[in-house]
Amino acid sequence: MQADQSVFTKEQTAMSTIQTMSQSDLRAEAKRYLPGGVGATGRHNPCLGYALYLRHAEGCRIYDVDGKEYIDFNLAHGAAFLGYNHPATREAMTAALDVGILSGYETEAHTDLARRITEIVPCAERVRYGNTGSEATMVCVRLARAHTGKHKILKFWGHFHGLYDYVMYNSHTPLTPVTPGNYVEPCGESAGMPPQMDDLIIVVPWKDEAALARALREHGDEIGGIIMEPINYNQGCIVADTEYMQFVRDQASAHDIVLIYDEVLSAFRTGPDCAQGYYGVTPDVCVLGKAVAAGAPVTVIAGKAEIMDLVGPLGEVAQSGTFTGNPPAVMTALAAVNELTSPGFYDHIYEAGGRLCDGLVGLFERAGVPARVQGLGARFGIFFGFTHPVERFDDSLNRDQEMTGRFIRACADKGVYFHDYGTLVAGHHGVSAQHTLDDIDEALNRIERALHSM
Repeated sequence: MQADQSVFTKEQTAMSTIQTMSQSDLRAEAKRYLPGGVGATGRHNPCLGYALYLRHAEGCRIYDVDGKEYIDFNLAHGAAFLGYNHPATREAMTAALDVGILSGYETEAHTDLARRITEIVPCAERVRYGNTGSEATMVCVRLARAHTGKHKILKFWGHFHGLYDYVMYNSHTPLTPVTPGNYVEPCGESAGMPPQMDDLIIVVPWKDEAALARALREHGDEIGGIIMEPINYNQGCIVADTEYMQFVRDQASAHDIVLIYDEVLSAFRTGPDCAQGYYGVTPDVCVLGKAVAAGAPVTVIAGKAEIMDLVGPLGEVAQSGTFTGNPPAVMTALAAVNELTSPGFYDHIYEAGGRLCDGLVGLFERAGVPARVQGLGARFGIFFGFTHPVERFDDSLNRDQEMTGRFIRACADKGVYFHDYGTLVAGHHGVSAQHTLDDIDEALNRIERALHSM
């Protein structure tokens, strides 16, 4: 007993030491054990040159280990849509812990959440769960191939669908002139991707009807799935019109191709029926992520019954995992969805988002800073270096990255946090349910001081 107590005390002492380290000491210590000093690449902020080490978060504010407070518009890379430590999700997570970590088993919450999703998401007739966006979109690709018997996948330039070989192409590739109506040369975005995978992907510019029509005319009998971000939030906020979205839907149906909406980031940002409800165009399958569980690790794969029923045990498409749909995350997601569908929820989101975007536009104009602010619902992007609308991915590549860095560093210094992903990614920012109008006004005051310091 004494030996156990001694070990416990040493562990406590070690943890206490870590928690009292400064940012700079923690970064140095982390590099001894973690590649680049981070547990995931995206946590490194290139504009700052480091990742933030946080002690805690509350509402719309994060607090680093040095005690510095930030009004946060990164929001856990979009996952903290309800803000941090929201009472409803905290209560759900606590209840899940009280009954035990029941990973690998079904609970009533799994059925309850699936029922709620089918009630509010247009394409959802059946539901399965995953842990990450990458995993979930991979399952959708597998379902598309199984359903159609065709193996190629068509994706769009500048759309991001995860970190696996099937689709990790041309999400963040350099600016290469593409003549309207033509393909984009496939470009894998990671070392270690077999070149043979290039033969299974076709890339075209988004919102180019002629390019899509050509691809389907020439390869429609080989393409099993079309995957897209229905709102390209990953590149700031680039939006299509309903006519184009319906065109893609019609073309997919005409060529017996499964249409996949990757709503990892767009789900619930414009309303409870997600981007497919916003456009009034329904895909065959979709992935809901990030906001669906307010930061808990779960994704939802939803779609038409005839496609979804291809997964085991009914069909032969493999999809499972010990931690797939882990009960704490599922119970948290159920609480989050109930919040997202509560009366008046989106009235506040649109008011707060509009106030912030309008305020930023005014600040940039008065400071003489060329910048385009584009937002829809809960998410927005800032494109420095020009003020004309960003309609295409290649438009976003012309932004002023040096000015982006100066802005993000100045804002961090004044206590406002924006995240950047590097020179080829415009990045995305947003408001949460816990950003009050007073918080927005305070953030704008701090940003104004940041602009003066630039």
